[in-house]
Amino acid sequence: MDYAAPRWLPGGNLQTIWAALYARRFDGPAPVYRRERWPTPDGDFIDVDFVDAPAPGPRPLLVLFHGLEGSSRSHYAEAFAAYAASRGMAFAVPHFRGCSGELNLAPRAYHSGDFEEIGWILARMRDQHAQKGGGPVLAAGVSLGGNALMRWASEAGETASGVVGAVASVCAPLDLAAGGEAIGQGFNKLVYTRMFLATMKPKALAKLAQFPGLFDREQLMSSRNLYDFDNVFTAPLHGFRDVDDYWSRGSAKPHLASIRVPALVVNARNDPFIPARSLPKPGEVGAHVTLWQPAHGGHVGFPMGLPPGHVHGMPEQVGGWLQLHGGASADGRGLSPGRE
Repeated sequence: MDYAAPRWLPGGNLQTIWAALYARRFDGPAPVYRRERWPTPDGDFIDVDFVDAPAPGPRPLLVLFHGLEGSSRSHYAEAFAAYAASRGMAFAVPHFRGCSGELNLAPRAYHSGDFEEIGWILARMRDQHAQKGGGPVLAAGVSLGGNALMRWASEAGETASGVVGAVASVCAPLDLAAGGEAIGQGFNKLVYTRMFLATMKPKALAKLAQFPGLFDREQLMSSRNLYDFDNVFTAPLHGFRDVDDYWSRGSAKPHLASIRVPALVVNARNDPFIPARSLPKPGEVGAHVTLWQPAHGGHVGFPMGLPPGHVHGMPEQVGGWLQLHGGASADGRGLSPGRE
């Protein structure tokens, strides 16, 4: 990835925070989403926000899986929506359960290794997109969503190419234990962990009100980091023995060599959440995986330009790579079979 941080935004924390709060996400009006509610096989639901392609006919569909406590209004989601619109593509953000503004119905929530959910969503996306005119389906995942997407791609193996043309992860914690340890210390704990727990704890308590006895309330309230929270809530609710089992089995890094569809893995080496030493090395991934590890960018930051800056660059480079490798031409049209 070709990225150089602006001189006025030095360091991973500033590049992370400024991009999320102040940088321009799009030029012109904000994306206007059309929401669909999809019933899940287990009797729950997810909400999917769409921006339809501006013209009829076969067009690529770009599906974006958001990060921890993210949504279609996250800065990166709106930037990707603007990119898709500028290329004549359809765009969709499936919300993980409980992240669309309404509490979900089942005892479960969502987690970093949720590849079964990713697989179900992408299969339905492919079928629905085919009914509306077709074209390549491209998938990107940010942070937690990126790890889950790569876990799906590794589990799907050869069958992934029947669902998507290419996949990409952006700033995904591919080693969940390393990321969990990093975010639980120092400045990260004071700022990012506190921010995440401020929304995650109330959601968990609402889930407890739905299902009394689901977990220990006092243990949850005493959680001061993601390790403790995942140990009392996320891990047991999703079939893991404990947080260590969850972080081990949920991490995509050990499975990247199993991916058989074009895959891009982007991680800034100054990401406050993800230690550079934990990032995958070329010898740890398969031939289908491309690694982009720029020196700067922060966590889903990559701001560019003069103040207040913008975050167009990352979606343009990631989206361009997906189009190139996923069977979509530069103008957003689907390529015909057999065309390079």
